[in-house]
Amino acid sequence: MGELRERLPDFIVLSTDNDMFGTTSELLDYPNRFNVLFQFAHFAAKSGKGTVICGTVMPWDAQKCDAYDLFDEVCFINLHCDDDTRNNRLRNREDKATWTDEMLKRHEEFARWLLDNAETAYRPPMPTIDTAVAPPAEVAGQISEYVLKVWNQ
Repeated sequence: MGELRERLPDFIVLSTDNDMFGTTSELLDYPNRFNVLFQFAHFAAKSGKGTVICGTVMPWDAQKCDAYDLFDEVCFINLHCDDDTRNNRLRNREDKATWTDEMLKRHEEFARWLLDNAETAYRPPMPTIDTAVAPPAEVAGQISEYVLKVWNQ
């Protein structure tokens, strides 16, 4: 996320992961995390700033957030990689989360669903960025290009 913050200095870059919430993360399930993040984004917007939320947030989960209807548009980006790369990354996360084979299988199915539904389940349609071999700086560049294009429309 550091690369993204450098490329988008006028935006607030947040995360759904534990690192965003510190010790409070144990007290917040993901729906409540999303609700807090959308509230933050709403208040940032009142100050003229855009927000990028990194992590897995589905449209139907976002729509349940108190502040969701206060936004004209909420856009999503799919950061995708092949199954082997994803499984390796998840098993070696810095947060030391334990990823069982069953959890990895569910993520493989979820990744396929995202690819199959990016055009129809998201408004506007969700772009996909392949992160399998691209270095973080290149991925951050692609994300920031999309964010700035949408922001400046």
